Amino acid sequence: MQRLLELGQDMALLWQNYSAGYLSGIKNTLILAVVATIIGCVIGLICGVLNTIPYTKNDPLPKRFILKLIRAVVRVYVEVFRGTPMVLQAVFIYYGLPYFTYNTVQWPSVWAASILVVSINTGAYMAESVRGGIISIDPGQTEGAKAIGMNHVQTMTSVVLPQALRNIMPQIGNNFIINIKDTSVMFIITFTEFFAFHRYITGVNNMYFPSATIEMNLLVPAAHARAADGRLRQL
Repeated sequence: MQRLLELGQDMALLWQNYSAGYLSGIKNTLILAVVATIIGCVIGLICGVLNTIPYTKNDPLPKRFILKLIRAVVRVYVEVFRGTPMVLQAVFIYYGLPYFTYNTVQWPSVWAASILVVSINTGAYMAESVRGGIISIDPGQTEGAKAIGMNHVQTMTSVVLPQALRNIMPQIGNNFIINIKDTSVMFIITFTEFFAFHRYITGVNNMYFPSATIEMNLLVPAAHARAADGRLRQL
């Protein structure tokens, strides 16, 4: 009990002195997660749709070549960004651009680099979710749409995608929650999010556990978001 009281006192002291920094850190985390999730969903939607454009042996050779090339590029993108840690992607993108351009090209801000890293990582996961959602739709619906004269674009926008998006909505919620947690690796490129501020505080006063407890308490809304996503999955 005495130790719990001491923990409460340490948390109160940290909050009194650094509450503005904690709130600023969580604000940056949430903004980055929201923006990157939206951009990543757009990237994933585009890649998923391009990856499922059908073609046959009777189609012109240029069309088949372009579609095969698109699928190959999307596959490489998905495998690379799903198969490597985000922290490595952040280091490679943020420090690689000035390195390969001999410092003639610099990132305009750490915000731009962070949003790009998290967005393209999210897009790689969403691309597979969108592709899976599209191919999960009964092929008979596509055949029926073509039978009444719809082209591929009309079939996708009016028949397939509305149903596919309903199936992948839970995954969008999951990716948002994952992004809230994964933004912590952006400290490696000096982005000041929630975990980065926590590291700064612990470096100043060595109160690692009390500061981590404050972090956990402030991230409780994310747990509620996960629960809401679970209810959405059951609908």
